[in-house]
Amino acid sequence: MEDQHHRQITYLRLSIIDRCNLRCFYCTPVQELVKLQHTDILRYEELLRLAHIAVAVGIRKIRVTGGEPLIRLGVESFLAALKAIPGLEEICLTSNGVLLADKAAALWEAGVRHLNISLDSLRPERFARITGSDRLAHVLAGLRLATAMGFEPIKINCVVLRGVNDDEVVDFARLSLAYPWHVRFLEFMPIGQTRRHWQEHYLPVAEIQARLSPLGPLQRLPTAAHAGPAVRYRFPGAPGEIGFISPISRHFCGACNRLRLTADGRLRPCLFQDDEVAVKGPLRAGASDAALQDLFRQAVRLKPSRHHLDHRSTSACRRTMAGIGG
Repeated sequence: MEDQHHRQITYLRLSIIDRCNLRCFYCTPVQELVKLQHTDILRYEELLRLAHIAVAVGIRKIRVTGGEPLIRLGVESFLAALKAIPGLEEICLTSNGVLLADKAAALWEAGVRHLNISLDSLRPERFARITGSDRLAHVLAGLRLATAMGFEPIKINCVVLRGVNDDEVVDFARLSLAYPWHVRFLEFMPIGQTRRHWQEHYLPVAEIQARLSPLGPLQRLPTAAHAGPAVRYRFPGAPGEIGFISPISRHFCGACNRLRLTADGRLRPCLFQDDEVAVKGPLRAGASDAALQDLFRQAVRLKPSRHHLDHRSTSACRRTMAGIGG
């Protein structure tokens, strides 16, 4: 699929649940917890049908997200069925890692090899403050087990928050010197009610990069096929990588190749705009494959050329990240 701005759309972020076992203040703030009803969430057979439709119209990579996808019962069987779709070249999983040690063997059996783990602090007390749960040891145990089992790549996504965890960026970067992990630093984004304190905590990628200079020079790495927005680097001799994701200060909209499907069945062309194409209704009303393919194409046509946020802006996005799909 090609959008109106000549970008090839090959990547779908597929949210399977809006709930999470953590309560990160910028993703699932307690005051905004409006959970979907069970009947509002797409069933696995519906998600699989839509995944087949997506591949038929050109999607080649699917990332399964949440909420926290590992808390949904039966996720391992769903991932195995997703892996078996002809023409799908890559499946990935984004998780907070709390259940990774318990689920790693089943994920491997399902055919998953590529993991993204969200982790914003390496300090137990701070991790608990950010997430509302003292589970850092579980996450680190899961990362080490997954590494020993051969999962690759394992990406660690750290949202850098000024005044919260920005003093840990060097500690995170050092992980790439000790492990074959891809440590990626993300700018804080004004999503949902995070707009209230976004400017207070926002830290641009340029400043993050400057703080890593004591560790040595960074060598630029090439962009991989179906890659996400990270600009990739490596410290000389390091087994791992460093990545920077800058949706605000250096937007990457010109290379955007993705759609998002929310857990309640809405195709979202852009993270920062609330334009959505409803697919659950037509799907449950018996729409044909051709009609559902047209809905994917409609979503692609709605993709804007770029977002218009900068460090002074507020987002047009009203949903939380958990509601959209991380």
